[in-house]
Amino acid sequence: MSNHFDVIAIGAGSGGLSVAERAASYGARCAVIEVGELGGTCVNVGCVPKKVMWYGASLSHAMQDAQDYGFDVSVGDLNWEKLVMKRDNFIGGINDWYFDYLAGQNVELIEGYARFVDNTTLEVDGEQYTADHIVVATGGAPIIPQDIPGAELGITSDGFFNDLDEEQPAKVVVVGGGYIALELAMMMRGFGSDVSVLHQGWPVLVGFDEMLQTGLRAEMEASGIHINDAGIISKLEKQADGKVLLTFQDGDTIEDIDALIWAIGRKPNTDNIGLENTDIEIADNGMIKVDELEQTSVPGIYAIGDIIGKAPLTPVAIAAGRRLADRLYGGKPERKMSYENIATVMFTHPPIGTVGLSEEAARERYGAAVKVYSTSFVPMYHQLTRHKVKTAMKLVVVGEEEKIVGCHVIGLGADEMLQGFAVAIRMGATKQDFDDTIAIHPVSAEELVTMK
Repeated sequence: MSNHFDVIAIGAGSGGLSVAERAASYGARCAVIEVGELGGTCVNVGCVPKKVMWYGASLSHAMQDAQDYGFDVSVGDLNWEKLVMKRDNFIGGINDWYFDYLAGQNVELIEGYARFVDNTTLEVDGEQYTADHIVVATGGAPIIPQDIPGAELGITSDGFFNDLDEEQPAKVVVVGGGYIALELAMMMRGFGSDVSVLHQGWPVLVGFDEMLQTGLRAEMEASGIHINDAGIISKLEKQADGKVLLTFQDGDTIEDIDALIWAIGRKPNTDNIGLENTDIEIADNGMIKVDELEQTSVPGIYAIGDIIGKAPLTPVAIAAGRRLADRLYGGKPERKMSYENIATVMFTHPPIGTVGLSEEAARERYGAAVKVYSTSFVPMYHQLTRHKVKTAMKLVVVGEEEKIVGCHVIGLGADEMLQGFAVAIRMGATKQDFDDTIAIHPVSAEELVTMK
C-alpha cells in the first residue's frame, strides 16, 4: 500500500487522534504516528489517572465527613498497591480500546518515532511517508531543573503515575505553584501523606483569579500542607536509607523525603522531530508558531495542542483537531478554534472551576467598566461536618449591560457545575440573564443566579 496519506498526525494523543478520526470520517486516508502509548499524556499520565486518584482522595475526606453525619465508620489504611493496580488496569483498557477504535475508523497506526525529512516527508524507522497535510501534535513533557545538583532524585508528574506503584510515599515534597503541583499535593494529603509545597518565590496559580488563589491556599493550610513560599532549593542528596535530603540555599533542610515531585512547568516535544529540516518557524520557548487556523509557516503543516502555547488543555486539542478536519475535508471553511472563554477545572480539594477573565485581567482590559459580584459561604453539605470547607464564587461583568466576562468558583461541586455556565457565558450572557434564571434549590450553584 502507498505510503502517501491525505493526513498524517504526529502524535496519538488527544489532538492527533481527533484530527485523524474526524478527517477519516469524511473519507480522507489518515494515519497517526506514535512511539508511546496511545492516548498521550491525558490518558496515560494526566487527566484520567489523576481523576481516578482524586476520587480516591475524595473518599478519604468523605469517610471523615460520614462520621459527622452519624455513621460509625473509621478511615483505615489505604491499600495503595490495590488502588494503583486498579487505576492502571483501567488505563490499560483504554489503551487496548484505541487499537480497535482506530482500525474501525480506518485510521492507520504507524508505531515509531517520527522525524521530518523535509516539508512534505516524514521518516519512521527508516521508512518514509508523505501527506497532503501533516499535523504536529506531539504534546509536552514535564521539566526537571538542570541547575540543581541531585535534581534527578526527584520525579515528575509522569513519574508519579509510572513509578510509585508499590507503596504510598509517607513524606512528599511538591515543587511548583501551578495547578498540577497543587492537585498532586492536595491529593497526597487526602491520602494521609505528610506534604510540603515549595514554590520558590513564584506566585501560586498564576493567571487565576485572586479569590481562587486565596481560597485554595486557605484550604491547603487547613488540611495540614506545609507551604514554603520563598525557600530556594540548593541541592538534593540521597540518604543512606534511600530517602532524599533537600537543602535550601539558606542552609535549612527537609529530611527523609519519600517522593519529591517536580511540577515546575512543561516544555513542548519539538526538539527531536526534525523541524530543522523544514521551514517551520519556532518561538524562542520551543513552541511552534501558528496562525488562527493552526497552520504553521509552511502551507499544509499544522500544529495543535500543547506545542503552540495557547491553552494546554486536552479538550482544546480535541476541539482544534476536529475543527481542522472540518475545514480540510468537511466542507466547513468557517470552522476554527476560539481561545476565548475556555472553561477549565482544577481537581484540588475542594475543586476549582473557572471560565473567562480573572478580575485582574478584566480590569487591565476594560478599566473602570468592570464590576464584580461575589459571595462566600459554607455549603449545606459542610454545615454538619467538622471541616467547614467554604465555597466562594465571583462573576466579573463589563459595561452597562453587565456582560459576564468571567466566572470563578471554588468549592464542593465546582467541577460539575461550571460546564453549563460556560455555555451561557460563551453565548454572551449578562448578569440580568443570570438573574432571570430561576434557581435550583437547595444547591450551591443557585448562588450564581441570585448573587447581589
